[in-house]
Amino acid sequence: MRSDRHLKKKSKWKVFRNTFLVILIISGAAMAYAYYQIQPAQHFNAKSVNILLMGSDQRPGETIGHSDTMILAHVDLSKHQVNAISIPRDTRIHFPGYGYTKLTSVQYVLQSKNGAKAGIEEAVKVISDFTGVPINYYAETNFQGIQSMVDALGGITMDVPETVTINGQVMNAGSHFVNGATALAIARERHSAAGGDYGRQMAQVELLKGIAKEALSPANIPKLPTLVNSLSNYMLATNMSTSDMASLGLAVKNIDPNKQVTYKQLQGNQESLYDDVLRAYNDQIVINQQQMKKIIAAYFQD
Repeated sequence: MRSDRHLKKKSKWKVFRNTFLVILIISGAAMAYAYYQIQPAQHFNAKSVNILLMGSDQRPGETIGHSDTMILAHVDLSKHQVNAISIPRDTRIHFPGYGYTKLTSVQYVLQSKNGAKAGIEEAVKVISDFTGVPINYYAETNFQGIQSMVDALGGITMDVPETVTINGQVMNAGSHFVNGATALAIARERHSAAGGDYGRQMAQVELLKGIAKEALSPANIPKLPTLVNSLSNYMLATNMSTSDMASLGLAVKNIDPNKQVTYKQLQGNQESLYDDVLRAYNDQIVINQQQMKKIIAAYFQD
């Protein structure tokens, strides 16, 4: 009798053990397949992708904003190379249906007219048409989003490209460990920067490098799924899925920013010109079209 009970217990244990092993094998296979699926070569099914990173001046409680920062990046998935350009917010463009205006105004006008989502999608198309670069993905955040991302990482180390004054304090050029509020202040500062808006663009790129280095550091690699999932809290708009972001993270995690990231600025002349949207004269940057075409041909083609 006791032996029968013992055999039944052993039999139940075997069933439980075998069931558990099957679940583990299936789960492991599913995880392996999922990991395979987010490998950049399989996930994107392309040699490269073009991504537009945008920063909006949209404030809490608002549903529309101006494009304050625009960085267009070409990620070469096979060569593990990133080429990026900054587009000045005050770039003079021809806005179909409106006339000539600053690029920063396009998003505000379109979102006011067509709603937040449709407005940003149309603004992305205007930027694509202006640069001649097909844009696969876009991601937009605001000032609070940048600050929150840096704080979520516990602060970052970033290179400040030139000496600036932040909150009344002089911050010398060089490497600094900063929290979210300070990182944001550096990225927004242009009045004390010797290069003006171009100096600010360089600071914004260094901020993004600092975020990427910290997020992809060995200590934070285990936290990447959580960080990727939390990105939605910082995004105003994007057409990237969570798996897109995870796959992109894998694509760039071993890139050396000092060797495999090329950064250019679109140059132009600042002129006082009539703005057809604002119906007044203001300072606009007229981009050197020849220089822009050379950069696009050199850095945005496989």
